[in-house]
Amino acid sequence: MLNRMEMIRIFCSAADCSNFREAATRLGVSPQAVTRAIKALEEELGEILFHRNTRQVHITAFGEAYAVRARQTLEGFDSLFRGHRADTESGFSGRVGITAPQAIGKRFLVGFLQPLLKRHPHLQLTLRLEDEITDAVDAQIDIGIRIGSLRDSRYVARTLAPVPLQVVATPELIATTGSPRTLAELQQRPLSVLIDRKSGRPWPWTFADGPSLLPANPALTCDDPEAELEVVLAGLAYGQLPAYLAQPHLESGRLQAVMAQQAPAPWQLFIYRPQQGPVSPRVRLVFDHLRACFSDPAQFPQG
Repeated sequence: MLNRMEMIRIFCSAADCSNFREAATRLGVSPQAVTRAIKALEEELGEILFHRNTRQVHITAFGEAYAVRARQTLEGFDSLFRGHRADTESGFSGRVGITAPQAIGKRFLVGFLQPLLKRHPHLQLTLRLEDEITDAVDAQIDIGIRIGSLRDSRYVARTLAPVPLQVVATPELIATTGSPRTLAELQQRPLSVLIDRKSGRPWPWTFADGPSLLPANPALTCDDPEAELEVVLAGLAYGQLPAYLAQPHLESGRLQAVMAQQAPAPWQLFIYRPQQGPVSPRVRLVFDHLRACFSDPAQFPQG
């Protein structure tokens, strides 16, 4: 087993190189020895020093800061471990990178994080609000919130809440057009279509037992769920909206649901984090806090 001095020496070399193979060549050891030393140091610290994928490694924000301390005090390496433990024991501090869909991020995530930041003012949160899965290595993401599914062994994912889809419109529009009872009747109404930003294709409306509908002549086509909601609230179109957007307006009476008996099975909201490496106390704190908030129907509408 490597001693602490050797782990720090290997880490500093890896921090100065573009990859572990280059560091191994510089040190005269195997790439596997560098990988083992970095992993052992991460376990010792309880922090991820490098984000890795199959092609490259990127030093983390914590790793960069730790490298400065390590280079300055290499001969007094014991103080590095005592100093880090003291930091974690005195409170939660440091950076946590979070990604979420834009609508969920703006309407829920920011509000959920406010009390946490008030209790732990030394936390530094970085938010990436995007509707596509964000690469955790490139973006230095510690925690992600997403709808759908995540079939990627690099991440640990936990289900948070169901996300029902509901066909809704204003009472005035329903009174004017008549409440649709079938997909054929629905196709004759003014409808909205949401565009997948990644593919550029429209999302089809889905229904129970498999049928789907792609509006032939939509009244609105856009790539933003919140803009779609505003058009529906204005009485310009029917929309198939997630419950977290529609439910407050259904409860207030501004919107009404139609064809409820044909609603599709709910999607799932989940939270995920990178599988590799230890989970620092601050990341676990934020992860558990968000898991509790999004799982609570009183805080996140679930239909």
